[in-house]
Amino acid sequence: MDKLKEHKVIILSGATGYVGFQVLVELVKRGYKVFCVGRNLEDKRFLQQSGVNFFDLDLTSGNLKLDELKKKIPNAFAVISCLGSRKGEIKDSWNIEYTANKNLLNFAQKIKCNKFILLSAICVQKPRLCFQKAKLAFEKELKASNLEYSIVRPTAYFKSLAGQIKNVKDGKSFVVFDSGLNTACKPISREDLAVFICNCLTTQEMQCKVLPIGGPGPAITPLDQARILFEKAQLPTRITKIPSFLFLLFSYFLTPFCIFSNKLADYREFLRIAHYYATESMLVWNSEENKYSDRDTPEFGQDLLDNFYEHTLRKTDKNDYGVDTKLF
Repeated sequence: MDKLKEHKVIILSGATGYVGFQVLVELVKRGYKVFCVGRNLEDKRFLQQSGVNFFDLDLTSGNLKLDELKKKIPNAFAVISCLGSRKGEIKDSWNIEYTANKNLLNFAQKIKCNKFILLSAICVQKPRLCFQKAKLAFEKELKASNLEYSIVRPTAYFKSLAGQIKNVKDGKSFVVFDSGLNTACKPISREDLAVFICNCLTTQEMQCKVLPIGGPGPAITPLDQARILFEKAQLPTRITKIPSFLFLLFSYFLTPFCIFSNKLADYREFLRIAHYYATESMLVWNSEENKYSDRDTPEFGQDLLDNFYEHTLRKTDKNDYGVDTKLF
């Protein structure tokens, strides 16, 4: 393969995910040849994409045969990883956020790849959870490698703010934690995020950097989200406030039992994740001012949460609101 063709070859993992599939669409639009690696690649959506090859393999395996994979993908310009643990379970977090990405990094080095672009998360700034620590462990490995890298840390996705759309449409209350004003984010659409990630392939200023990124500002609180959603639904605003400390209370109660049950340990971790997102903003942390900063959180794209809510509310399928899991 000559150098010109090599620069158009991308290895993509996590293509079945919310952001990963959009990255695939964006890569195809830009004329790249894409090799998707991972599991569950039989999705019919992929069959519609030209210039895409699929290799079904378990990236979390400790016995991944890189030489065999090299025969299928002898070289490439870059690896883009959009892998992520869906629920944040303890073992799953380390298998996916660390082991799978480490296998990808090893393969990228084996075929002398130029770049590695990692989709991370802005919440790793204050790590308390297993999935955050696993992400940071791999980020450290990537920074120490000999590859050019871009570590993309987005704020909240539109999907992550879609969990209560069905409830609102059904006439129920919007749930906020504490006052509903203690946290904020600059949500970004998957389309804008996919463009940002793919820009890392060719933009020199994005190389060997950690890149926090949000959508168009200003930052919005949960109460702002409720206001927008009820306005778009043309319904009177109904808010239910829940104390965030309840998550910690239940997690403390489960702690002694987690020694005997991995399932309970995972459930306790879910409660800790819920408390984290109920009390921490998804913005850049300003260590000098000791607070999250709307001002310091970069913005990209033009898609607005308002339009996403309006579009989603028009859907007739009540089971399709673009969200995998939700608290309420």
